[in-house]
Amino acid sequence: MLASPRLWPQGSVSPRSVGPRSAGRLAFAALCGLVVAWGAEPVAAQGKLEAQYEATLAGIPVGKGAWNIDIGDDVFAAAASGGTAGLLKSFAGGSGTGASQGRVVNGALVATGYQASTTTSKKTEQIHITLDKGNVKEFGIVPEPPVDADRIVVTDAHRRGVWDPMTASLLRVPGTGDPVTPDACRNAAPVFDGRMRYDLKLDFKRMESVKAEKGYRGPVVVCALYFVPVAGYIPDRPVIKYLAAQRNIEIAFAPVAGTRILVPFWLKVPTPLGPAMLEATSFITSAQPPKVAKTQ
Repeated sequence: MLASPRLWPQGSVSPRSVGPRSAGRLAFAALCGLVVAWGAEPVAAQGKLEAQYEATLAGIPVGKGAWNIDIGDDVFAAAASGGTAGLLKSFAGGSGTGASQGRVVNGALVATGYQASTTTSKKTEQIHITLDKGNVKEFGIVPEPPVDADRIVVTDAHRRGVWDPMTASLLRVPGTGDPVTPDACRNAAPVFDGRMRYDLKLDFKRMESVKAEKGYRGPVVVCALYFVPVAGYIPDRPVIKYLAAQRNIEIAFAPVAGTRILVPFWLKVPTPLGPAMLEATSFITSAQPPKVAKTQ
């Protein structure tokens, strides 16, 4: 949910040979990498979200994070941060931050910028993307990653009509009724995270009820999530093959009050050591009244 959704940090995870360190990284990736991207249709009204998340691996806490979203009359902003925790922190520590901002044009979210920073025991990496109406105008990774001849090249065409990872995490449900319905899962979208270009697709699975320790309690819609790599990846890398073959990744969406936007409440990714789970412990959301134009 923050930084870039590379899905796994540097250092591929083999589905047949995964130790505690790699599996821990996988769970951390669920905490600060995996987000969902969908088309931004008009947003009805304004709302805010302040949420806290916990990541677990086979039921063992391995990370924590926070996510704040503010949708106003004419601008929006989203920011997240997180890091490893507990036993995992002692041998596979890491942390990350991510943020996006943009304009609200005729009710639609139009991102203009995205920034992310990820720190592990080996290095710190910073990513930035500048967008104009869904097209990438400029981007960069510091330090610049080495050129790999086996990596599928990302072309200019791949960077048109895409969403940055943070803005992409806002799922718009059209209509006027309750947004928490099976229709929310009828979505697919292109994502560019500064390195990779991939598609994320949803399929409806079921309806559930959730209860955060603080804040939201109510229905969520659970979708199957499918990862389809397009460019910017190395085809023979085991983690890419593993993710692309997965049919058991699930994500549950809850609403932001005052809007028709849904955001992830929990995410479950299968791993060889058990499920990596990211779940909201606090999910406080409130509708915001529209600004009143000043009059003389």
